[in-house]
Amino acid sequence: MIRFDVKRRSVIFEYEPEFTSAEWILNELKTHHEVTLSRGFTFKDDDLIEGPVDVAEDEIGEPVFRFRFATRRSGYFRIPGRILGIANDVLIDEGITLQRKLFIAERNVGIFRRLAKVIPDGAEIVIGGDREGGIPEDVFRELLDRFPNSGELDRYASARVETIIGEHFDGMKSARDQYETYLSKRKSSVTDAPLAQDHLLQAEVDKFVYVRDTIIAWLRSADSYTERDWQKMIIKIILLIFPKYVAVLENVEIADFYTSPDRTRRRYIDLCLIDAAGNLDVIEIKKPFDNVLLSKSLYRDNSIPTRELSGSVMQAEKYLFHLSKWGVNGERELSRRFASNLPRSMQIRITNPKAMIILGRDCRPDGQHALTDRRLFDLEIIKRKYANMIDILTYDDLLRRLENIITSLVKRKAGTALG
Repeated sequence: MIRFDVKRRSVIFEYEPEFTSAEWILNELKTHHEVTLSRGFTFKDDDLIEGPVDVAEDEIGEPVFRFRFATRRSGYFRIPGRILGIANDVLIDEGITLQRKLFIAERNVGIFRRLAKVIPDGAEIVIGGDREGGIPEDVFRELLDRFPNSGELDRYASARVETIIGEHFDGMKSARDQYETYLSKRKSSVTDAPLAQDHLLQAEVDKFVYVRDTIIAWLRSADSYTERDWQKMIIKIILLIFPKYVAVLENVEIADFYTSPDRTRRRYIDLCLIDAAGNLDVIEIKKPFDNVLLSKSLYRDNSIPTRELSGSVMQAEKYLFHLSKWGVNGERELSRRFASNLPRSMQIRITNPKAMIILGRDCRPDGQHALTDRRLFDLEIIKRKYANMIDILTYDDLLRRLENIITSLVKRKAGTALG
């Protein structure tokens, strides 16, 4: 059992062994000069204030150890990062009640260890209070609420198993089965004589319905797929959704002449698209996480892009910069390297390349907008800011595009039938 004893200038971590002896803790401190308690808090021998201290005769319990946990200053509890196993000190607003669940999620997942992965080494992690750059308390509480519990982790594991193993067994409905059904319909429609226009239109409707349903099915179990899974799936259908493109290039190595002036560095773009004229564009495909578009906090009453969105835009801009600087030599090199992926005699051209970023969602599972009208307006302004060189699309944008295409084709088919 653990308790946090908040003093005037410090916080003491009290630990009462429940299923082990006090000797084990003393041996760890003596042998290794540190001990990890409650699956998430690591203390050095110098942190030990006193212990084991026997409980009073009229109380029930085991001996108690007391360790230095945090200092209390300027309205915050400051916790050394080493205690939580990270390189970042943690500052928590003193108005927040310290509990184990603030630090350790189910199955002993260290919450701040996960946070530290997206924060530069040495930078402080600030929770609550009014310090600039801190994580608001309500946002942190939402993070805690959304951390997967044991049931969700079990479902995630099962979904991953079905995703990977299911492809090798019959009896499981998959996108491949749907695609085979679509192909069989398409084949029958184009072999009938004469080739009636409504048959061709129906084949197009079936194609886009298949693509739409595939994306919807994946979104229902989005967390069971890795980012690489999403990239592979979108690659297979991107040429259907955007017919201007005729080829997809993977793992494209490009030259970087600017990062290190004394030598040429190599960068790698996961995916590039080639249009019918040979022009090269860049595409970035991210997982459809919720809340990756706009930050929870406002700047002067305006919504601002999240770190994920800003980082994706910056990454795409750098790719476009290096491609443009590579110029004619880059065109020749890429044309030679990817000749087998292109139609015969086609040459790749780097002519004001653009980028497309697919990430996040702006709708809930029930189809209703997850953002207020005001935030949707701000998001549209952000998109248009980069529109001259980068198209920012959510997965819901893709679905809306597909719905419009299907509706248009169905109307054309109905008009053909009436004619």
